[in-house]
Order: sequence, then structure tokens, then C-alpha cells
Amino acid sequence: MSEVKIAAETRTEFGKGAARRVRRENKVPGVLYEHGMVPIHLALPGHELLMALRTSNVLLSLDIDGKSNELAIPKAVQRDPLRGDLVHVDLLMVKRGERVVVEIPVVAEGELAPGGNLLEYVLSTLTVEAEATTIADQLTVSVQGLSAGAAILAKDIPLPEGVKLAVEEDTPVLQILAAQAEEVSEEEEGEEAV
Repeated sequence: MSEVKIAAETRTEFGKGAARRVRRENKVPGVLYEHGMVPIHLALPGHELLMALRTSNVLLSLDIDGKSNELAIPKAVQRDPLRGDLVHVDLLMVKRGERVVVEIPVVAEGELAPGGNLLEYVLSTLTVEAEATTIADQLTVSVQGLSAGAAILAKDIPLPEGVKLAVEEDTPVLQILAAQAEEVSEEEEGEEAV
């Protein structure tokens, strides 16, 4: 897991108008939540935050007003539906050694058995419990040689040390489907014969 340092400023103005002013300054309004504490409203640099959020489950080291340094992970990110710009971000404050529940992308590798089988992702991410500072970027599972009807369950996916499943072990994650041939109509058969 990568740790990215970002300078943040506290915000004292709230609401739609204040958020628009923050965005005009190429910053993103956000809220930092801490367990049982009053949330901290922040303005974060837009480009730096956008680049950091390209990594799933990135650990942010926030330098707030040059006074305090806090670790946080993104919990919710809102984007403009047309332009894709960041509109708002909710962050969760974490401590080193603290365990959090996160979703990690699942990546399949290897070749399926011959025969035109299809790989279907039932879940594209797997919910796990891990230490906040050592969250994996992705979970890789081999599908080498699997044929139609095979399934990979949550318990079959290798997890890094110290990571536990936060879903039922028998939850299907990937399954192999038999390729279905299209039926050729009588008209198409006649056209092909000509």
C-alpha cells in the first residue's frame, strides 16, 4: 500500500456556495471522520488528491494547516458525472496498527481450459479486514485450467498475512461459464449455402 502526503486546510464555511468557492480554487471539499469525535471539514488540493485516488485503498498522510499530521483512508468519493472531476471526499482517520474493513479488487490470472469458456466476476472486489497501513492494492487468484462449472469462493482466494475475510467463506467470487453457441436460423443457413 502506498502512502501519499497531502497538505490540507481546515474549512470554516459550509454549504453549497462555500463548496463551489473551494472548487473554484482547484481544491476539493472533504470531511475527515474520526471514531466518536467531531468531524473535521477540509479543503484538499484537487490534482494531488485525484492522482492519489487512482490507487485503490490509498493511505493519505494529511498535513492539516501545517500543525497536525493524520493518517486517513478514503471512504466515499463523489465525482461529477459528466466531467469526472472530484466533487467531495469523505475520509476516515486511522491509526497505525488499527484494523479496518475495506474492499480490495480481485484480479484473475491464467488461461481457462480450452473450449471457449467465459470467466464471470460475481464480485469484482472482496471485503476484508486488514491493518490500515498495510492494505493490499489487489488480490490475485489463478484460474489456470479451470473449465465450465468451476467456481472460486472467497475462501479460495489467497490473502496476505494478517488479512481476514469480512464475508462468508462460501461467497462465490468468480465462476466459469460454458460458452453458448448462437442458433442459426433456417434463413441464415440458406444465405450461407449460396
